[in-house]
Amino acid sequence: MAEARAPFPSPGRTSLAVVCSAVLVMPVTATGAAEAIAAVGADLRTDLAAAQWVVNAFFLTFAGLMATTGALADRVGRRRMFTAGLVVSTAAMVLAALAPTIDVLILARALAGAGSAAVATGGSALLAAVFPEGPARARAFAMYGTSLGMGLAFGPVISGLLVGALGWRGLFGAVAVLSLPSLLGARRLPESRLTVTHRMDWGGAVCFTLGLTAFALGVVEGPALGWAHPTVLVGFALCVVLLAVFVVIERRHPAPMVDLSLFAQPRFMALCSMPFVLAFGFVALLIVVPPYLMATLGYNAHEAGLALLLLTGPTLVLPPITGVLARRLSQRGLLVVSLLLVAAGTALLALVPGGVGPVGLAGPLLLVGSGFGVSLAVLDGAAVSSVDPSRAGMAAGLFNTVRVAGEVVAIAVLGALLAALTQSDLASRYGDAAATAATSRLLQGDLPGATPAGADPVAFASAATTAYTGALHVALWVLAALSVLGAVLVGRLMIERRANTGPDTVPHQRAHTA
Repeated sequence: MAEARAPFPSPGRTSLAVVCSAVLVMPVTATGAAEAIAAVGADLRTDLAAAQWVVNAFFLTFAGLMATTGALADRVGRRRMFTAGLVVSTAAMVLAALAPTIDVLILARALAGAGSAAVATGGSALLAAVFPEGPARARAFAMYGTSLGMGLAFGPVISGLLVGALGWRGLFGAVAVLSLPSLLGARRLPESRLTVTHRMDWGGAVCFTLGLTAFALGVVEGPALGWAHPTVLVGFALCVVLLAVFVVIERRHPAPMVDLSLFAQPRFMALCSMPFVLAFGFVALLIVVPPYLMATLGYNAHEAGLALLLLTGPTLVLPPITGVLARRLSQRGLLVVSLLLVAAGTALLALVPGGVGPVGLAGPLLLVGSGFGVSLAVLDGAAVSSVDPSRAGMAAGLFNTVRVAGEVVAIAVLGALLAALTQSDLASRYGDAAATAATSRLLQGDLPGATPAGADPVAFASAATTAYTGALHVALWVLAALSVLGAVLVGRLMIERRANTGPDTVPHQRAHTA
Protein backbone atom coordinates (compact mmCIF):
# COMPACT_ATOMS: atom_id res chain seq x y z
CA MET A 1 0.00 0.00 0.00
CA ALA A 2 1.33 3.45 -0.88
CA GLU A 3 2.31 5.66 2.01
CA ALA A 4 -0.24 8.42 2.63
CA ARG A 5 1.10 11.95 2.71
CA ALA A 6 -0.50 14.35 5.16
CA PRO A 7 -1.31 17.67 3.55
CA PHE A 8 0.54 20.77 4.63
CA PRO A 9 -1.39 22.78 7.24
CA SER A 10 -2.82 26.06 5.95
CA PRO A 11 -0.18 28.30 7.63
CA GLY A 12 2.46 25.95 6.25
CA ARG A 13 1.18 26.23 2.68
CA THR A 14 1.09 30.03 2.90
CA SER A 15 4.55 30.23 4.46
CA LEU A 16 6.01 27.85 1.89
CA ALA A 17 4.49 29.75 -1.04
CA VAL A 18 5.71 33.14 0.18
CA VAL A 19 9.22 32.00 1.13
CA CYS A 20 9.70 29.98 -2.06
CA SER A 21 8.57 32.88 -4.26
CA ALA A 22 11.15 35.10 -2.56
CA VAL A 23 13.90 32.48 -2.94
CA LEU A 24 13.00 32.08 -6.61
CA VAL A 25 13.81 35.75 -7.27
CA MET A 26 16.97 35.82 -5.14
CA PRO A 27 19.42 34.36 -7.73
CA VAL A 28 18.29 37.01 -10.23
CA THR A 29 18.83 39.69 -7.58
CA ALA A 30 22.28 38.31 -6.79
CA THR A 31 23.72 37.50 -10.22
CA GLY A 32 21.61 39.50 -12.66
CA ALA A 33 23.89 42.52 -12.33
CA ALA A 34 26.72 40.52 -13.94
CA GLU A 35 24.73 40.51 -17.19
CA ALA A 36 24.44 44.30 -17.06
CA ILE A 37 28.03 45.35 -16.29
CA ALA A 38 28.89 46.38 -19.84
CA ALA A 39 25.65 48.35 -20.23
CA VAL A 40 26.13 50.04 -16.84
CA GLY A 41 29.67 51.07 -17.73
CA ALA A 42 28.59 52.57 -21.05
CA ASP A 43 25.53 54.38 -19.69
CA LEU A 44 27.12 55.80 -16.54
CA ARG A 45 30.49 56.39 -18.24
CA THR A 46 32.59 54.42 -15.83
CA ASP A 47 35.40 51.92 -16.30
CA LEU A 48 35.07 48.15 -15.99
CA ALA A 49 36.68 48.03 -12.54
CA ALA A 50 34.11 50.45 -11.09
CA ALA A 51 31.23 48.73 -12.85
CA GLN A 52 32.36 45.39 -11.39
CA TRP A 53 31.56 46.77 -7.95
CA VAL A 54 27.89 46.66 -8.91
CA VAL A 55 28.31 42.89 -8.45
CA ASN A 56 30.89 42.93 -5.65
CA ALA A 57 28.94 45.31 -3.37
CA PHE A 58 26.03 42.87 -3.21
CA PHE A 59 28.16 39.92 -2.18
CA LEU A 60 30.13 41.87 0.44
CA THR A 61 27.00 42.73 2.45
CA PHE A 62 25.26 39.46 1.59
CA ALA A 63 28.12 37.41 3.05
CA GLY A 64 28.88 39.75 5.93
CA LEU A 65 25.34 39.97 7.31
CA MET A 66 24.15 36.36 7.04
CA ALA A 67 25.02 35.28 10.57
CA THR A 68 23.90 38.56 12.13
CA THR A 69 20.49 38.55 10.46
CA GLY A 70 20.05 34.89 11.41
CA ALA A 71 20.74 35.58 15.08
CA LEU A 72 18.49 38.65 15.02
CA ALA A 73 15.71 36.62 13.42
CA ASP A 74 15.60 34.35 16.47
CA ARG A 75 15.25 37.38 18.74
CA VAL A 76 13.04 39.87 16.89
CA GLY A 77 11.00 37.29 14.99
CA ARG A 78 11.59 35.24 11.85
CA ARG A 79 8.66 36.79 9.97
CA ARG A 80 9.76 40.29 10.94
CA MET A 81 13.32 39.67 9.72
CA PHE A 82 12.09 38.05 6.50
CA THR A 83 9.70 40.93 5.82
CA ALA A 84 12.30 43.58 6.63
CA GLY A 85 14.69 41.91 4.21
CA LEU A 86 12.08 41.96 1.46
CA VAL A 87 11.36 45.66 2.08
CA VAL A 88 15.05 46.59 1.98
CA SER A 89 15.92 44.49 -1.09
CA THR A 90 12.86 45.66 -3.05
CA ALA A 91 13.50 49.31 -2.22
CA ALA A 92 17.17 48.83 -3.14
CA MET A 93 16.21 47.48 -6.56
CA VAL A 94 13.99 50.52 -7.15
CA LEU A 95 16.90 52.77 -6.15
CA ALA A 96 19.20 50.83 -8.48
CA ALA A 97 16.79 51.28 -11.39
CA LEU A 98 16.74 55.05 -10.78
CA ALA A 99 20.43 55.48 -9.88
CA PRO A 100 21.86 58.64 -11.49
CA THR A 101 25.51 57.75 -10.78
CA ILE A 102 27.66 54.67 -10.32
CA ASP A 103 28.12 55.49 -6.62
CA VAL A 104 24.36 55.45 -6.00
CA LEU A 105 24.05 52.20 -7.94
CA ILE A 106 26.80 50.54 -5.88
CA LEU A 107 25.10 51.72 -2.67
CA ALA A 108 21.79 50.28 -3.88
CA ARG A 109 23.41 46.94 -4.60
CA ALA A 110 25.00 46.86 -1.14
CA LEU A 111 21.57 47.48 0.39
CA ALA A 112 20.12 44.71 -1.78
CA GLY A 113 22.74 42.32 -0.42
CA ALA A 114 21.83 43.23 3.15
CA GLY A 115 18.13 42.72 2.45
CA SER A 116 18.73 39.41 0.69
CA ALA A 117 20.73 38.13 3.67
CA ALA A 118 17.71 38.78 5.90
CA VAL A 119 15.39 37.10 3.39
CA ALA A 120 17.57 33.97 3.19
CA THR A 121 18.07 33.49 6.93
CA GLY A 122 14.62 34.67 8.02
CA GLY A 123 12.91 32.55 5.38
CA SER A 124 14.63 29.26 6.14
CA ALA A 125 14.29 29.80 9.91
CA LEU A 126 10.60 30.59 9.44
CA LEU A 127 10.03 27.31 7.58
CA ALA A 128 11.85 25.41 10.32
CA ALA A 129 9.53 26.99 12.90
CA VAL A 130 6.35 26.26 10.91
CA PHE A 131 7.18 22.67 9.94
CA PRO A 132 8.11 20.23 12.72
CA GLU A 133 11.00 17.88 12.00
CA GLY A 134 9.83 14.94 9.92
CA PRO A 135 8.38 14.23 6.46
CA ALA A 136 6.54 17.56 6.23
CA ARG A 137 9.73 19.54 6.85
CA ALA A 138 11.63 17.37 4.36
CA ARG A 139 9.02 18.07 1.66
CA ALA A 140 8.97 21.77 2.51
CA PHE A 141 12.72 22.16 2.16
CA ALA A 142 12.68 20.05 -1.01
CA MET A 143 10.30 22.67 -2.46
CA TYR A 144 12.59 25.38 -1.09
CA GLY A 145 15.48 23.75 -2.94
CA THR A 146 13.39 23.45 -6.11
CA SER A 147 12.65 27.18 -6.01
CA LEU A 148 16.31 28.00 -5.53
CA GLY A 149 17.15 25.62 -8.37
CA MET A 150 14.65 27.32 -10.68
CA GLY A 151 16.23 30.68 -9.91
CA LEU A 152 19.70 29.32 -10.59
CA ALA A 153 18.59 27.56 -13.77
CA PHE A 154 16.74 30.40 -15.41
CA GLY A 155 18.18 33.45 -13.66
CA PRO A 156 21.06 34.07 -16.11
CA VAL A 157 18.82 33.56 -19.15
CA ILE A 158 16.05 35.79 -17.76
CA SER A 159 18.57 38.47 -16.76
CA GLY A 160 20.13 38.46 -20.22
CA LEU A 161 16.73 38.77 -21.89
CA LEU A 162 15.67 41.61 -19.57
CA VAL A 163 18.88 43.54 -20.15
CA GLY A 164 18.49 43.09 -23.90
CA ALA A 165 14.84 44.13 -23.93
CA LEU A 166 14.64 46.73 -21.15
CA GLY A 167 18.22 47.76 -20.44
CA TRP A 168 19.98 47.51 -17.10
CA ARG A 169 17.52 49.85 -15.40
CA GLY A 170 14.67 47.67 -16.61
CA LEU A 171 16.38 44.60 -15.14
CA PHE A 172 16.52 46.09 -11.64
CA GLY A 173 12.99 47.46 -11.93
CA ALA A 174 11.68 44.06 -13.02
CA VAL A 175 13.32 42.37 -10.02
CA ALA A 176 11.56 44.85 -7.73
CA VAL A 177 8.22 44.03 -9.35
CA LEU A 178 8.86 40.28 -9.06
CA SER A 179 9.45 40.72 -5.32
CA LEU A 180 6.06 42.34 -4.69
CA PRO A 181 4.01 39.10 -4.34
CA SER A 182 6.31 37.88 -1.56
CA LEU A 183 6.22 41.28 0.11
CA LEU A 184 2.42 41.40 0.05
CA GLY A 185 2.10 37.83 1.29
CA ALA A 186 4.59 38.22 4.14
CA ARG A 187 2.05 39.81 6.48
CA ARG A 188 0.03 36.56 6.44
CA LEU A 189 2.92 34.52 7.83
CA PRO A 190 2.98 33.28 11.44
CA GLU A 191 5.52 34.84 13.76
CA SER A 192 7.97 32.92 15.94
CA ARG A 193 10.83 34.07 18.11
CA LEU A 194 13.13 33.05 20.92
CA THR A 195 12.19 34.12 24.45
CA VAL A 196 15.32 35.91 25.68
CA THR A 197 16.43 37.33 29.00
CA HIS A 198 19.86 38.62 27.97
CA ARG A 199 20.85 41.60 25.87
CA MET A 200 21.78 41.20 22.21
CA ASP A 201 25.41 40.35 21.48
CA TRP A 202 26.07 43.52 19.49
CA GLY A 203 29.84 43.36 19.96
CA GLY A 204 29.96 39.89 18.44
CA ALA A 205 27.61 40.90 15.65
CA VAL A 206 29.73 43.92 14.68
CA CYS A 207 33.04 42.01 14.81
CA PHE A 208 31.69 39.06 12.84
CA THR A 209 30.05 41.24 10.17
CA LEU A 210 33.11 43.46 9.70
CA GLY A 211 35.45 40.47 9.76
CA LEU A 212 33.52 38.62 7.05
CA THR A 213 33.23 41.82 5.00
CA ALA A 214 37.00 42.40 5.25
CA PHE A 215 37.62 38.80 4.19
CA ALA A 216 35.26 39.11 1.21
CA LEU A 217 36.92 42.40 0.23
CA GLY A 218 40.35 40.75 0.18
CA VAL A 219 39.12 37.80 -1.86
CA VAL A 220 37.23 39.97 -4.36
CA GLU A 221 40.09 42.45 -4.88
CA GLY A 222 42.90 39.86 -4.86
CA PRO A 223 42.66 38.74 -8.50
CA ALA A 224 42.49 42.33 -9.78
CA LEU A 225 45.04 44.06 -7.53
CA GLY A 226 47.32 41.11 -6.80
CA TRP A 227 47.37 39.02 -3.64
CA ALA A 228 50.28 41.02 -2.19
CA HIS A 229 48.57 44.41 -2.67
CA PRO A 230 48.21 46.42 0.58
CA THR A 231 44.42 46.60 0.26
CA VAL A 232 44.17 42.81 0.03
CA LEU A 233 46.63 42.18 2.87
CA VAL A 234 44.91 44.72 5.13
CA GLY A 235 41.56 43.07 4.39
CA PHE A 236 42.83 39.63 5.41
CA ALA A 237 44.63 41.02 8.48
CA LEU A 238 41.48 42.80 9.65
CA CYS A 239 39.53 39.59 9.14
CA VAL A 240 41.90 37.62 11.39
CA VAL A 241 41.92 40.27 14.13
CA LEU A 242 38.17 40.87 14.12
CA LEU A 243 37.27 37.18 14.12
CA ALA A 244 39.72 36.56 16.98
CA VAL A 245 38.01 39.31 18.98
CA PHE A 246 34.67 37.79 17.99
CA VAL A 247 35.63 34.40 19.47
CA VAL A 248 36.67 36.07 22.74
CA ILE A 249 33.37 37.95 22.92
CA GLU A 250 31.31 34.84 22.19
CA ARG A 251 33.01 32.86 24.94
CA ARG A 252 32.23 35.55 27.52
CA HIS A 253 28.75 36.69 26.48
CA PRO A 254 25.81 35.07 28.35
CA ALA A 255 23.78 34.88 25.13
CA PRO A 256 26.30 34.76 22.27
CA MET A 257 25.26 35.47 18.70
CA VAL A 258 26.90 32.20 17.64
CA ASP A 259 26.98 29.09 19.80
CA LEU A 260 30.62 28.06 19.27
CA SER A 261 29.85 24.56 20.55
CA LEU A 262 28.15 23.91 17.22
CA PHE A 263 31.58 23.64 15.62
CA ALA A 264 32.32 20.69 17.89
CA GLN A 265 29.35 18.80 16.44
CA PRO A 266 30.53 16.58 13.55
CA ARG A 267 27.11 16.60 11.89
CA PHE A 268 26.91 20.40 11.76
CA MET A 269 30.50 20.64 10.51
CA ALA A 270 29.69 18.13 7.76
CA LEU A 271 26.65 20.13 6.68
CA CYS A 272 28.64 23.38 6.64
CA SER A 273 31.46 21.82 4.60
CA MET A 274 29.02 20.77 1.87
CA PRO A 275 28.19 24.23 0.42
CA PHE A 276 31.86 25.21 0.58
CA VAL A 277 32.92 22.23 -1.53
CA LEU A 278 29.93 22.61 -3.87
CA ALA A 279 30.85 26.26 -4.40
CA PHE A 280 34.00 25.04 -6.15
CA GLY A 281 32.38 22.13 -7.98
CA PHE A 282 29.23 23.89 -9.19
CA VAL A 283 28.92 27.62 -8.47
CA ALA A 284 32.35 28.53 -9.84
CA LEU A 285 31.52 26.69 -13.07
CA LEU A 286 28.50 28.96 -13.51
CA ILE A 287 30.97 31.83 -13.79
CA VAL A 288 33.78 30.26 -15.86
CA VAL A 289 31.85 28.14 -18.39
CA PRO A 290 30.04 30.97 -20.27
CA PRO A 291 33.18 33.02 -21.11
CA TYR A 292 34.97 29.81 -22.07
CA LEU A 293 32.23 28.97 -24.57
CA MET A 294 32.26 32.55 -25.86
CA ALA A 295 36.03 32.57 -26.34
CA THR A 296 36.53 29.08 -27.79
CA LEU A 297 33.27 28.55 -29.72
CA GLY A 298 32.34 32.12 -30.60
CA TYR A 299 29.06 32.08 -28.65
CA ASN A 300 27.37 35.32 -27.69
CA ALA A 301 26.25 35.90 -24.10
CA HIS A 302 22.70 34.69 -24.75
CA GLU A 303 23.86 31.46 -26.43
CA ALA A 304 26.30 30.78 -23.59
CA GLY A 305 23.49 31.32 -21.09
CA LEU A 306 21.30 28.80 -22.89
CA ALA A 307 24.13 26.25 -22.95
CA LEU A 308 24.45 26.76 -19.21
CA LEU A 309 21.00 25.18 -18.81
CA LEU A 310 22.79 21.82 -19.15
CA LEU A 311 24.45 22.62 -15.83
CA THR A 312 21.53 24.31 -14.09
CA GLY A 313 18.62 22.29 -15.49
CA PRO A 314 19.01 19.35 -13.07
CA THR A 315 18.70 21.76 -10.14
CA LEU A 316 15.09 22.23 -11.17
CA VAL A 317 14.24 18.53 -11.54
CA LEU A 318 16.25 16.77 -8.82
CA PRO A 319 15.18 18.50 -5.55
CA PRO A 320 11.56 17.23 -5.52
CA ILE A 321 12.70 13.71 -6.46
CA THR A 322 15.38 13.79 -3.77
CA GLY A 323 12.82 15.06 -1.27
CA VAL A 324 10.86 11.83 -1.77
CA LEU A 325 13.99 9.68 -1.57
CA ALA A 326 15.07 11.45 1.62
CA ARG A 327 12.24 9.72 3.48
CA ARG A 328 13.81 6.34 2.69
CA LEU A 329 17.53 7.05 2.34
CA SER A 330 19.94 8.55 4.84
CA GLN A 331 21.02 12.16 4.55
CA ARG A 332 24.61 10.96 4.78
CA GLY A 333 24.18 8.75 1.72
CA LEU A 334 22.47 11.47 -0.31
CA LEU A 335 25.13 14.05 0.50
CA VAL A 336 28.00 11.70 -0.33
CA VAL A 337 26.33 10.76 -3.63
CA SER A 338 25.86 14.47 -4.35
CA LEU A 339 29.60 15.17 -4.08
CA LEU A 340 30.57 12.03 -6.00
CA LEU A 341 28.32 13.06 -8.89
CA VAL A 342 30.03 16.45 -8.95
CA ALA A 343 33.43 14.75 -8.86
CA ALA A 344 32.51 12.43 -11.74
CA GLY A 345 31.13 15.31 -13.81
CA THR A 346 34.15 17.57 -13.36
CA ALA A 347 36.55 14.69 -14.09
CA LEU A 348 34.70 13.79 -17.30
CA LEU A 349 34.60 17.47 -18.26
CA ALA A 350 38.39 17.57 -17.93
CA LEU A 351 38.62 14.83 -20.57
CA VAL A 352 36.60 16.76 -23.18
CA PRO A 353 38.96 18.28 -25.79
CA GLY A 354 38.82 21.96 -26.71
CA GLY A 355 36.39 23.13 -29.37
CA VAL A 356 33.68 20.61 -28.42
CA GLY A 357 30.18 22.11 -28.31
CA PRO A 358 27.27 21.56 -25.90
CA VAL A 359 26.53 18.06 -27.21
CA GLY A 360 29.94 16.83 -26.08
CA LEU A 361 29.70 18.78 -22.83
CA ALA A 362 26.14 17.67 -22.03
CA GLY A 363 26.94 14.49 -20.09
CA PRO A 364 29.53 15.98 -17.71
CA LEU A 365 27.55 19.19 -17.13
CA LEU A 366 24.37 17.22 -16.39
CA LEU A 367 26.28 15.09 -13.87
CA VAL A 368 27.61 18.15 -12.04
CA GLY A 369 24.18 19.77 -12.06
CA SER A 370 22.59 16.57 -10.78
CA GLY A 371 24.99 16.42 -7.86
CA PHE A 372 24.18 19.97 -6.89
CA GLY A 373 20.46 19.37 -7.41
CA VAL A 374 20.49 16.45 -4.97
CA SER A 375 22.11 18.64 -2.31
CA LEU A 376 19.53 21.42 -2.70
CA ALA A 377 16.76 19.19 -1.36
CA VAL A 378 18.69 18.21 1.76
CA LEU A 379 21.11 20.85 2.98
CA ASP A 380 19.01 23.79 4.21
CA GLY A 381 16.52 21.63 6.05
CA ALA A 382 19.26 19.49 7.57
CA ALA A 383 21.19 22.56 8.75
CA VAL A 384 18.27 24.14 10.63
CA SER A 385 17.24 20.71 11.98
CA SER A 386 20.68 20.12 13.48
CA VAL A 387 20.02 22.60 16.32
CA ASP A 388 17.23 23.30 18.78
CA PRO A 389 14.25 24.94 16.97
CA SER A 390 14.72 28.09 19.06
CA ARG A 391 18.11 28.68 17.34
CA ALA A 392 17.02 27.94 13.78
CA GLY A 393 17.86 31.48 12.70
CA MET A 394 21.38 31.21 14.07
CA ALA A 395 21.91 27.89 12.28
CA ALA A 396 20.53 29.29 9.03
CA GLY A 397 22.77 32.33 9.33
CA LEU A 398 25.92 30.30 9.96
CA PHE A 399 25.12 27.82 7.22
CA ASN A 400 24.41 30.53 4.65
CA THR A 401 27.51 32.45 5.72
CA VAL A 402 29.64 29.42 4.85
CA ARG A 403 27.70 29.01 1.60
CA VAL A 404 28.24 32.59 0.41
CA ALA A 405 31.82 32.82 1.69
CA GLY A 406 32.56 29.59 -0.16
CA GLU A 407 31.12 31.01 -3.36
CA VAL A 408 33.20 34.18 -3.08
CA VAL A 409 36.38 32.17 -2.43
CA ALA A 410 35.67 29.58 -5.12
CA ILE A 411 35.02 32.14 -7.84
CA ALA A 412 38.13 34.14 -6.95
CA VAL A 413 40.45 31.13 -6.59
CA LEU A 414 39.27 29.39 -9.76
CA GLY A 415 39.50 32.64 -11.71
CA ALA A 416 43.02 33.28 -10.42
CA LEU A 417 44.09 29.71 -11.27
CA LEU A 418 42.72 29.96 -14.81
CA ALA A 419 44.38 33.34 -15.32
CA ALA A 420 47.77 32.16 -14.03
CA LEU A 421 47.86 28.98 -16.12
CA THR A 422 46.55 30.63 -19.30
CA GLN A 423 48.92 33.57 -18.98
CA SER A 424 51.91 31.30 -18.36
CA ASP A 425 51.18 29.33 -21.54
CA LEU A 426 50.68 32.43 -23.70
CA ALA A 427 53.72 34.23 -22.25
CA SER A 428 56.05 31.62 -23.73
CA ARG A 429 54.86 32.63 -27.20
CA TYR A 430 53.89 36.31 -26.98
CA GLY A 431 55.78 37.71 -23.98
CA ASP A 432 54.60 38.64 -20.50
CA ALA A 433 52.99 42.00 -21.26
CA ALA A 434 50.98 40.77 -24.25
CA ALA A 435 50.01 37.57 -22.43
CA THR A 436 48.73 39.49 -19.40
CA ALA A 437 46.53 41.77 -21.51
CA ALA A 438 45.35 38.89 -23.70
CA THR A 439 44.44 36.68 -20.73
CA SER A 440 42.35 39.44 -19.17
CA ARG A 441 40.24 39.77 -22.32
CA LEU A 442 40.18 36.03 -22.98
CA LEU A 443 38.72 35.20 -19.57
CA GLN A 444 35.93 37.67 -20.30
CA GLY A 445 35.06 35.66 -23.41
CA ASP A 446 36.51 38.21 -25.85
CA LEU A 447 38.86 36.29 -28.17
CA PRO A 448 39.06 38.98 -30.91
CA GLY A 449 39.85 41.66 -28.33
CA ALA A 450 42.52 39.44 -26.77
CA THR A 451 44.60 39.17 -29.97
CA PRO A 452 47.93 41.03 -29.43
CA ALA A 453 48.88 43.76 -31.86
CA GLY A 454 50.74 42.33 -34.85
CA ALA A 455 49.86 38.72 -34.05
CA ASP A 456 48.28 36.47 -36.66
CA PRO A 457 44.60 36.17 -35.57
CA VAL A 458 44.25 32.56 -36.71
CA ALA A 459 47.45 31.40 -35.03
CA PHE A 460 46.59 33.31 -31.86
CA ALA A 461 43.07 31.86 -31.77
CA SER A 462 44.54 28.36 -31.89
CA ALA A 463 47.14 29.12 -29.22
CA ALA A 464 44.61 30.88 -26.98
CA THR A 465 42.09 28.04 -27.25
CA THR A 466 44.79 25.50 -26.39
CA ALA A 467 46.03 27.55 -23.42
CA TYR A 468 42.53 28.32 -22.09
CA THR A 469 41.38 24.70 -22.47
CA GLY A 470 44.52 23.34 -20.82
CA ALA A 471 44.10 25.70 -17.88
CA LEU A 472 40.45 24.73 -17.51
CA HIS A 473 41.30 21.03 -17.56
CA VAL A 474 43.84 21.45 -14.75
CA ALA A 475 41.28 23.40 -12.72
CA LEU A 476 38.64 20.72 -13.32
CA TRP A 477 40.92 17.96 -12.05
CA VAL A 478 41.49 20.04 -8.92
CA LEU A 479 37.72 20.42 -8.49
CA ALA A 480 37.19 16.68 -8.96
CA ALA A 481 39.80 15.85 -6.32
CA LEU A 482 38.31 18.41 -3.92
CA SER A 483 34.84 16.90 -4.39
CA VAL A 484 36.11 13.38 -3.66
CA LEU A 485 37.88 14.60 -0.53
CA GLY A 486 34.69 16.40 0.47
CA ALA A 487 32.67 13.20 0.04
CA VAL A 488 35.10 11.29 2.27
CA LEU A 489 35.03 14.05 4.90
CA VAL A 490 31.24 14.36 4.95
CA GLY A 491 30.76 10.61 5.09
CA ARG A 492 33.22 10.31 7.96
CA LEU A 493 31.77 13.20 9.99
CA MET A 494 28.20 11.97 9.58
CA ILE A 495 29.22 8.50 10.81
CA GLU A 496 30.85 10.03 13.88
CA ARG A 497 27.71 12.05 14.58
CA ARG A 498 25.53 8.95 14.51
CA ALA A 499 27.91 6.93 16.63
CA ASN A 500 28.84 9.47 19.28
CA THR A 501 25.77 11.62 19.81
CA GLY A 502 22.11 11.18 20.27
CA PRO A 503 18.96 13.17 19.85
CA ASP A 504 19.26 14.62 23.32
CA THR A 505 22.66 16.24 22.86
CA VAL A 506 21.28 19.50 21.50
CA PRO A 507 20.53 21.96 24.32
CA HIS A 508 16.90 23.01 24.42
CA GLN A 509 15.77 26.56 24.87
CA ARG A 510 12.29 27.90 25.27
CA ALA A 511 10.75 29.44 22.14
CA HIS A 512 7.68 31.60 21.75
CA THR A 513 5.35 31.31 18.77
CA ALA A 514 2.85 34.04 18.02
